[in-house]
Amino acid sequence: MDFLISGIADVTWQQLLMFVIGGVLIYLALVKDFEPALLMPMGFGAILVNIPSSGVIDQVMSGNIQVHGIVQWLFEVGIEASEAMPLLLFIGIGAMIDFGPLLSNPKMLLFGAAAQFGIFFSMAVAALLGFELKDAASIGIIGAADGPTAILVSQVLKSNYMGAIAVAAYSYMALVPIIQPICIKLVTTKAERRIKMPYNPASVSRLSRILFPIIVTIIAGFVAPMSISLVGMLMFGNLIRECGKLGNLSQSAQNELSNIITLLLGITISFSMRAEQFVRVETLLIMGIGLVAFCFDTFAGVLFAKFLNLFSKTKINPMVGAAGISAFPMSSRVIQKLGLKEDPTNHLLMHAVGANVAGQIGSVVAGGLILSLIVNLL
Repeated sequence: MDFLISGIADVTWQQLLMFVIGGVLIYLALVKDFEPALLMPMGFGAILVNIPSSGVIDQVMSGNIQVHGIVQWLFEVGIEASEAMPLLLFIGIGAMIDFGPLLSNPKMLLFGAAAQFGIFFSMAVAALLGFELKDAASIGIIGAADGPTAILVSQVLKSNYMGAIAVAAYSYMALVPIIQPICIKLVTTKAERRIKMPYNPASVSRLSRILFPIIVTIIAGFVAPMSISLVGMLMFGNLIRECGKLGNLSQSAQNELSNIITLLLGITISFSMRAEQFVRVETLLIMGIGLVAFCFDTFAGVLFAKFLNLFSKTKINPMVGAAGISAFPMSSRVIQKLGLKEDPTNHLLMHAVGANVAGQIGSVVAGGLILSLIVNLL
């Protein structure tokens, strides 16, 4: 009983607040169905690591004996020492992606590039607000709409705000169905949202599907060498999918590997959600900047599509440009629903998927470019 009383007495208000934040993340995951595979482990982990003298964190026992806690050990081995977890997750993501819609309409690559504007804009905003360059760059990656990339970049740059960055990245990814429609309607007219785009896909050969991940990896390696771990694992996963000889491995990468790594990554990243690191004014700023990044990604994609329409006879529905962010496949589904809402005969899904998978490539290349830039400056 004395131990219980002592433990309760050691709880700070910041730790109590983290219990509430953990509960909110669990609620969003299980009740609102927002990224449950990640937000639930993150929420539960936030509670675990904030219990006083928690056994999931390394402790020094009597006799100066170091005891390794499971969450800190996972963090040190899977993220801090090797960045293995987010990179392994990219193999599973690559195995899930069908680049066919992109290969049949390569100009969608332009939207994957344009929709990364929010990364660099929010990076500049963070720097102007006084964050160190390494932290500003890590915060900017929230705009990639790609949680594993955000975690990897913030870890490589040794950012002081990895926990807040991870929570912001995954929370806003989950909120894409709420954020994007609002942003799209702010910069489009009803007539623009009703533009029809018939889908007449060009035939994509098996050879093209196999060569694509190999060529992308080589090009990315020369353009942004620091991106090769990200792009390479993504494209390796896709090559497993498309080679036609590794069906069982492809299914395992898409399901067992992705599910296990996602669960472990969620609870492991909670090590960075300890109260002393998480409960500060900077966390609120990061959440705000992350929202700005997501909005400007969407604005940039839509406005770029409108710009192309000035010179094109075949008009592009500007909403498709918004799918150029990396939140795959949520963003493309959002665009499809918005298109059907404006006109029940307007099916934009495959166009949006093409832009969406281009955004997946764009986000990891952007992450590599930022790593190259910041590492050289530091």
